[in-house]
Amino acid sequence: MQELPPLSLYVHLPWCVRKCPYCDFNSHRAGEHAPYRRYTDVLLQDIASEGARARGRQVVSVFLGGGTPSLFEPSLIVRVLDACRNELDLAADCEITMEANPGTVEHGSLGAYAAAGVSRLSIGAQSFNEQALRALGRIHGPGEIHAAYEEAKRAGFASINLDLMFALPGQTLDTARADVSEAIALSPAHISYYQLTLEPNTVFHQKPPDGIPGDELVWEMQIDGQRRLVDAGYAQYEVSAFAKEDHRCRHNLNYWEFGDYLAVGAGAHGKFTYPDGRVARYRKNANPLAYMERLERGQARPDDDELGRDDLRFEFMLNALRLTGGFRKDLFAERTGLDPADLAGPVSEAVAAGLLLETDERWQPTADGLRFLNDLQARFLP
Repeated sequence: MQELPPLSLYVHLPWCVRKCPYCDFNSHRAGEHAPYRRYTDVLLQDIASEGARARGRQVVSVFLGGGTPSLFEPSLIVRVLDACRNELDLAADCEITMEANPGTVEHGSLGAYAAAGVSRLSIGAQSFNEQALRALGRIHGPGEIHAAYEEAKRAGFASINLDLMFALPGQTLDTARADVSEAIALSPAHISYYQLTLEPNTVFHQKPPDGIPGDELVWEMQIDGQRRLVDAGYAQYEVSAFAKEDHRCRHNLNYWEFGDYLAVGAGAHGKFTYPDGRVARYRKNANPLAYMERLERGQARPDDDELGRDDLRFEFMLNALRLTGGFRKDLFAERTGLDPADLAGPVSEAVAAGLLLETDERWQPTADGLRFLNDLQARFLP
């Protein structure tokens, strides 16, 4: 029988003060009358349903994402996390992450979230440059990032992440360096350093902003920023993730290592491995109103979409190839139930192209494999 992988929980809180023009997440403008309490009531039903699915399995991490979870007052987050503890078997050292926008952090609120059990805070800084933040449509300024970070430190979070973007409209190598330096100076436990991309179904994709840096400058920003982070004591363990010792994000690692995750909230996606070895994906209604109405009517959770052999192979590699240190060959067998020999053809091609390193026990992307990650991942398409 296939050994079951680690299990996480993702909870989606879908409202923002306003929609950023680059964002392709399932987020919606809150307005004055967002139904936070009604939505929370429905989340508790959803958590109970997912708890029934996961009976007998331990949950190693919980991630409250959005949207902007920090728009939900602490008492509502308390209710959500209490339901998680009541309906699920949370590990004693369960990592509980919550995303926060610096523009929505009120004095004292982060301490209340920490008291509710949130152990890891992810602050969406994106840039410390006023002009860049305006171009990105962010509602905060550099001062609010510093204020939110200091508030988080006072609240006593065990781990704080800063999200930082590069390749921004009008950005130069010097301003990109300044952003990285300012993030390092705050000394968070974790920094996510990733490129702005113009995703389909976003305002920026429909109407690209002026001043987007060219490919060579973007590559220079990426390499320079990564080098500075490593020199400052941050180990890169994934394409965009840098952490001090013992502060890697366990929740995201579970995605990249093809673990399982339960889905709660509007538009949330889940992946679940059954004891008989079947692996399935599922998703909740993306529209918050439709999502709430469905659960309030007591309708059954959505149908599973079972993954076939080719999809299993590709989805594992799509995730695991993001890890800079690569992965064990036997992990592929553990998480998919497939023979690593099934990958022989595309692996040989990737090794010959200089995109992948192979040893007796591991596969690992080369520097070129990470730079041209889409090309490497595409070699494993069904």
